[in-house]
Amino acid sequence: MEIAIQLIDNKCVIGLKGRLDAVTAPELELSLGQVIENGNLHIVLNLTGLEYISSAGLRIFLVAAKKLNILKGTLCLAGLRGNIKEVIEISGFPSIMTCYDTMEDMPNS
Repeated sequence: MEIAIQLIDNKCVIGLKGRLDAVTAPELELSLGQVIENGNLHIVLNLTGLEYISSAGLRIFLVAAKKLNILKGTLCLAGLRGNIKEVIEISGFPSIMTCYDTMEDMPNS
């Protein structure tokens, strides 16, 4: 899995490419932890390049969302399509965090 981190406006956008599973989830967990420790409390996970997500990947999203909620931050998911969108929806994530089909659907502020 590839992880690309960039700051856009007041958000930290983390692009994921490839497979997010039990093997790659620890890498994302470490990256998210560092981003949050550096004071980035508004995080967008761009899932456009994600090909597969397992329950281990979903767990990382939940842990980060809870941590950010405590710190008065936000985590949202963008770039939902195909099987990834289906897994996110079936797992109930839209009721827990804001989800966008594309990065362009996100508000600019």
